[in-house]
Amino acid sequence: MTTKQPSISAFFPAYNDGGTIASMVIMAMLILEGITNDYEVIVVNDGSSDYTPRVLDRLAADYPQHVRVIHHPKNKGYGGALRTGFASATKSWIFYTDGDAQYDIQDLHALYAQVGDSVDMVQGYKIHRNDPWYRKAIGRFYHHMVKVAFGLHLRDVDCDFRLIRHEVFDKVQLTRDSGVICVELMKKIQDNGFNIVETPVSHFHRAFGISQFFNFARVWQVGIDLIHLWLELVIRKEHLVTPSDEHSQLTKSA
Repeated sequence: MTTKQPSISAFFPAYNDGGTIASMVIMAMLILEGITNDYEVIVVNDGSSDYTPRVLDRLAADYPQHVRVIHHPKNKGYGGALRTGFASATKSWIFYTDGDAQYDIQDLHALYAQVGDSVDMVQGYKIHRNDPWYRKAIGRFYHHMVKVAFGLHLRDVDCDFRLIRHEVFDKVQLTRDSGVICVELMKKIQDNGFNIVETPVSHFHRAFGISQFFNFARVWQVGIDLIHLWLELVIRKEHLVTPSDEHSQLTKSA
């Protein structure tokens, strides 16, 4: 455990999460106040069509010192929202989870308890997945498939409850706009040698809204995206090519 008090950016990607996002933001502030006096809460509104933008603007007006809202005029996808959140974070550690309240924000305490000088990332894994049976079945298949295909050494690849040292993103550059960004994130962090610690977190039934992932068109597109990502990261290993390597290859081909 580090003795120096960290600074923390917490952010939430939000798409039509008007019924849950306010409680998530307020609870995040309460938890962060007990950890550090240097924090910010960012919400990326990814082109929501419900009342999410109005809720967020009110939160930003009521808590201007700590809450910042970024509006995407049009939906950019889950990956696009995450990329905006990571790029906007200014503190030494970055925490994020989804704005639909399926994860218990209080488990941030469990993640923070694992922080140490040698730790670069604390990754949650679901104690029990509280979803309909078909989502559990698809989730198990997806998890096993990407673990094997991408060589990931994680208990729960798609648990979006993470605390990451900001410096990680000096090396890790994210490019995806779809949900495969989570595989991209974990693969690049693992392959760059960063130290990942895992800890259990709670997972709840969805109380508000509808999942945007589980429809045929979205699942098909994710499959195509995964194939392209696999070729890039596993076969060509483009994320591990340094500028000097590129120069050497150009010299040899000249």
